[in-house]
Amino acid sequence: MKPLRQSNNRPVISYVPRVEPAPPDHASKVEGFRDVWLLRGKYVAFVLMGESFKRSQAFSVPESAQRWAVQIRQDGEVEG
Repeated sequence: MKPLRQSNNRPVISYVPRVEPAPPDHASKVEGFRDVWLLRGKYVAFVLMGESFKRSQAFSVPESAQRWAVQIRQDGEVEG
């Protein structure tokens, strides 16, 4: 009889937004999107939460970054 496979009990690593005082100076605002900035060739969302900004991971399309920002904003409304 084959031995049982080892269960996959590794923790799920999820993205924790970085908190920054402001979008960096070298980021440029993407036209037509509320929270999306172009940073090193990738699209990053910055959402103002209280006194600081939450920064998303880098996305390859601006729509994804904006969707992330909308989700963070909705989550913030539920918590607060």
